[in-house]
Amino acid sequence: MKPRITSDTALVDPKKIGLFGTRAGIRAVGSPVRVQILSVLRNQDLSFDEIVTLSGKAKSTVSVHLRGLQDEGIIGEKPDPDDLRKKIFFIQSDFLGDLSHRSVFAASEREVPPEFFRSAKDPFVFYRLMFRTIRVSLLAEGINIDPVLQNAGSRVGQGMYGTLAAPELEPFIRNTKAFWQEHNLGRIEVESLYPVILNVFDCFECGDLPVIGRPACAFDSGILGSIFSRHFNGPQQVKELRCYAAGDDHCRFLIEPLPSRKTISE
Repeated sequence: MKPRITSDTALVDPKKIGLFGTRAGIRAVGSPVRVQILSVLRNQDLSFDEIVTLSGKAKSTVSVHLRGLQDEGIIGEKPDPDDLRKKIFFIQSDFLGDLSHRSVFAASEREVPPEFFRSAKDPFVFYRLMFRTIRVSLLAEGINIDPVLQNAGSRVGQGMYGTLAAPELEPFIRNTKAFWQEHNLGRIEVESLYPVILNVFDCFECGDLPVIGRPACAFDSGILGSIFSRHFNGPQQVKELRCYAAGDDHCRFLIEPLPSRKTISE
């Protein structure tokens, strides 16, 4: 039996503005209904009836917004392979990120500590500081670029997979752990193999970020999703269960198969 989609999937911040890259340029989506529709479509392709159920909106309302999103080139449609009389809707544009209220960080969290420049002879330390400064500056302005970082991480993962490849899972993870440590990305400890759960300490991506109350390792998630998809020869999804940026003392990643399109139980 396929897992059920619940309305919790559709809970989004109605004040956020989503940014999508289309062939005609960047489109900003601020309508709460459209943001909600796009939020559930980011997880999976859905039929019209599924979108109606998840959004809790009238069919006529959903229909109007779907048509508008199609006209803007943000979503597309295709025949439902199980019922050619129906349509499946999907996002055909690039999700670039979102805009929200500016975040309030303490001055000490936004400033660049002078000791970095006095002691950072290692270029890695400088680039880590630069990455942190750019990220904090964007977050302070309410700009979330996690989708861009995740896509970039996925491309990096495609390139690095050849150096990690191994026929079995355990040596593949050993290679991954060694790569992470050698390149100062953090120290990986294996929590579980089935499913794969990895704990990362001294995380390059978020270890220096202020606590923002949510996971922030989009780049690492992109890399892990890419390399494990190649290893398992099928799409894998990465869920960050813990994160320094969420106030935890390490980052924890769950890697599991990407579910196929789900149906809603009556």
